Amino acid sequence: MSTPHPPLDREAKWRLAIIRHVEEVSGNVALTCRYYGISRQAYYIWYRGYQAEGVDGLRSRSKRPRTSPNATHVEIVGKIIYLRQNYHFGPEKIAMYLKRYHDVAISHSDVWRILKRLDMNRLPASQRYKRHDKRTGAPRCTSTAAWTCGGRATVLTVSV
Repeated sequence: MSTPHPPLDREAKWRLAIIRHVEEVSGNVALTCRYYGISRQAYYIWYRGYQAEGVDGLRSRSKRPRTSPNATHVEIVGKIIYLRQNYHFGPEKIAMYLKRYHDVAISHSDVWRILKRLDMNRLPASQRYKRHDKRTGAPRCTSTAAWTCGGRATVLTVSV
């Protein structure tokens, strides 16, 4: 007994309709491709999949790579997470720290990408660096005809 196939998605049904149109209606690949607005190369890719695997050959496949040999090692990602959570370091400081103390060469942009992927690129508001405003004293006045200075409305009078 064969295993039941899951229902076709819309794209696979569309591809099957194009292949059946060539086989049953027109018999001409070029005219059918022009009618449906696809290239003949795409048609033949779908047709070869249909011949090899049947209807399952028309399903969309993931374009995600099966392996990522250049991915950052899990230990390094763990160190990045530790430095971010415990010391609130930014990407540049994390990259410098890893280079200096762990002899790990990683760019600050790679660190930022890792933090972004883990949704750790922004610190919570309570942990962000707060700028200390050095300007103190009386508020500055603007140079308009009527302005407020120090909470009082002042009108400019010009004598002639």
